[in-house]
Amino acid sequence: MTSAAEAPPTWHDILRQVFKDQGISLVPYVPDNVLRPLLDGIHADPFFTAFPCAREEEAIGIATGAIMAGRRAAVLMQTSGFATLPNVLASLPVAFQVPVVMVVSERGTMGEFNPGQAIVCRTMRPILDSMGIEHHTMTRLDEAAFMADRTIRQAFATRWPACLILSPLLTGKRS
Repeated sequence: MTSAAEAPPTWHDILRQVFKDQGISLVPYVPDNVLRPLLDGIHADPFFTAFPCAREEEAIGIATGAIMAGRRAAVLMQTSGFATLPNVLASLPVAFQVPVVMVVSERGTMGEFNPGQAIVCRTMRPILDSMGIEHHTMTRLDEAAFMADRTIRQAFATRWPACLILSPLLTGKRS
């Protein structure tokens, strides 16, 4: 029997540690069931200041302001909430070169039952591409730390927003 101390890290343990390693201490988010384990770990760790927002645009605005003031931040949300973001992304972090890191739990794929989720999922990557926002879809646990670390490192080095998309293949969540 494997003890908790010997258990392999989870995707949410990995992301939380990468955030800490990269100095991301502020985490505004819109609540989401897939992100719950990550949010629970962040809330339990005194390194982080995390709080729910009413809308994704609010979370992006808070993170942008914090980063402009010298604090590192990441915004957590679900795919459907991303659909509200093109205007705020274009007019804040892209326009002013602010390295807002977004973590998006992916819905709309792999057996999705909600047509609205599927449409938003199909538009998310083209929207990110059109704004030149680097994005990577995390699908494998063995690559999670590398992808998260390098994406966040690049965002802050280039002063440009970035997005990590959490595939159901990684999170184990299904529609």
